[in-house]
Amino acid sequence: MSNSLQYVTSLSRVFNELLGKEIFVPEPLTRIVSLSPATTETLFMLGLGDSVVGVSAFCLRPPEAQNKRILGTYNTIDLEGLSILAPEIIFTTTGFQREFAFNLSARLNVYPTPLPTSVAEIIGCVVEIGLVTGRYDEARHLASKLTRVVGAYELVERLVRSYVELDLGAPTSFGAYSYITDALFLAGGLNVFGHEPCSWLVPDLRKVIAEDPEVMIYEPKMLEPFDEEKLQALLIGRGWTGMSAVRNKRTFLVPGRPLDFLAHHGPSFVTDALPWLRKVVAGISGS
Repeated sequence: MSNSLQYVTSLSRVFNELLGKEIFVPEPLTRIVSLSPATTETLFMLGLGDSVVGVSAFCLRPPEAQNKRILGTYNTIDLEGLSILAPEIIFTTTGFQREFAFNLSARLNVYPTPLPTSVAEIIGCVVEIGLVTGRYDEARHLASKLTRVVGAYELVERLVRSYVELDLGAPTSFGAYSYITDALFLAGGLNVFGHEPCSWLVPDLRKVIAEDPEVMIYEPKMLEPFDEEKLQALLIGRGWTGMSAVRNKRTFLVPGRPLDFLAHHGPSFVTDALPWLRKVVAGISGS
């Protein structure tokens, strides 16, 4: 009886709002699989890198994550490898991974975190992951650090009309329900699609011309060779040379290549991407 009680008390009961179900995870966790790049980065920053045993092919932050066993992509999984690793919990996210997470949760301990709609939700996810993994203090310290970064920016008087495009297999931009739109606002930018009631969208390229953005930000496919010359060729091919951003040489390739930059919504988005966005638009807004 004593052994049974000892086993039961070593489990933590965790309820996931997105799945609407309860799971039980051991304390401490020693075998974690993360199929979300943002969560993988967070786990390492919370000191759980040694407990991460498997990741997705896109979990490239921090560099140490690339030494872990690759178990799949956003919506595929190596079931044989998963069986060998026998994870105590599997982290995913929603958005593109939603259906995949629901299907996997039917037989395994899966914990999806929400695709953030704001920078504040990115920070909230850090706290949530810390609570699930028992890293309460570490998560709140990290969240506090990230909050101070955001709090250092005062809102500007004039928002700069901005267009952001990511190549996610097709031209992709972002609507109101996106952390990228929110980050642009904090940085002093006004997303030209920021009132569209969606998270992401395939942009109407004619509407982009009509909106005449003052700044254009472009993120190529992750790991794909791409440079300024290719960006200029893209703009010429679309007939965008008369657009304000192009005329005034305010078209920007994201830094950090060949990794993703804006597409990554882990803690480094707050520490790296947000300050970069502010730098891009601050001179134009006069802040």
